[in-house]
Amino acid sequence: MRSRLHSPPERPMERSTVSVNAIVKRAGSIGEYWNGLRLFWRAQILGWGFFAVLDLVYQQLIYHDFGIAASRALPTVLSLVVVSTVLHSVYASRRFEGGLTRRTVTWILAWSILAALPLAILVFVADDVLDWSAPGRDPVDDFAFPLIHYSIVLCGWSLCYFWLRAEAAKQAAHRHAIRAEAQALRARLEELRLQLDPHFLFNALNGVAEEIPEHPKAALAMLRDLTAYLRHSLDGIHQTVVTVEAEVAGLSAYLGVQRARFGDRLRTTLHVDPEAAPRRIASFLLQPLVENAVQHGNRDHGLDVGIDIRAAGDRLYVTIDNTGSLDEHAAPRRHRSGIGLENVRRRLALHYPSRHQFVLQQAETGERRVIATMILEGEPCSAP
Repeated sequence: MRSRLHSPPERPMERSTVSVNAIVKRAGSIGEYWNGLRLFWRAQILGWGFFAVLDLVYQQLIYHDFGIAASRALPTVLSLVVVSTVLHSVYASRRFEGGLTRRTVTWILAWSILAALPLAILVFVADDVLDWSAPGRDPVDDFAFPLIHYSIVLCGWSLCYFWLRAEAAKQAAHRHAIRAEAQALRARLEELRLQLDPHFLFNALNGVAEEIPEHPKAALAMLRDLTAYLRHSLDGIHQTVVTVEAEVAGLSAYLGVQRARFGDRLRTTLHVDPEAAPRRIASFLLQPLVENAVQHGNRDHGLDVGIDIRAAGDRLYVTIDNTGSLDEHAAPRRHRSGIGLENVRRRLALHYPSRHQFVLQQAETGERRVIATMILEGEPCSAP
């Protein structure tokens, strides 16, 4: 006997899965093609597609015959697409670079009427040959109405074209300004990180040297904190956005070095909400505020510095406070704090445009304290 191998029948579920995958793949290809089109052609397709529907309804209301309505509307819309493409080439010339001036509007009216004239003639001839005249219209109306109608349509298209071009130019100028601001800020950040405060670095290294003979373990811990702080500062040059956890690691290393220097005169608390730790934040954003708190806080009876970072929804809430007053921050010998605060404000405007709040104030009651409050909403924008 000879055995025959039979393939199992294709299951309906498998066929439906293949069909769904094919549809998804085709939709993805269409999406890629659409995104690859220039803005002009996307606007052309959407705008004239919407106009085609309206014109079809308009023709149906006049002739009460869908065949006639479609035969008039669709060729006319295709002709308008061709005409508007030609007008686009005309408007793209240097003659119209100045935007919507009185002279430009005059040219728009002239070009719209001139471009609508052949369309009106074609429609008039087609209506006469195919006997599609609208009820209640004489031959003059059959020519004048399309001419006026298409002139108004092309004039409206021209005005929209210049408006969209002006908006595109405005957005391009805005993006250019943001890019220039980002590059300038990046250069400033590199300068700040590469030119570390020589007094801080000297005092930290001097503290390590003093601790080595009697407290080698403390010196080693201080050296590790200093190394971690320097690594965080230098790594941030090419990494403008980091996690809150990474930013806090740099702050902890900096505070560890300062605690080793000042001993009991500096007391720090650092609290980070576990939900906030994986969130993204602009790198080196909090460092100037913590440095100001340590450098300019009142250490007469011991300086307390507190850092609290919490998350709620898509917002980050940051509070940095220290004992002291704003008068001490504004002292002439400490003018560098103003540079640090200005840098913070510029970075907030860059990374969180219209999505941030920053307030530096002095507590009104109780112990004299300076409180910096920061609210960051959403993901930070990465500097180019």
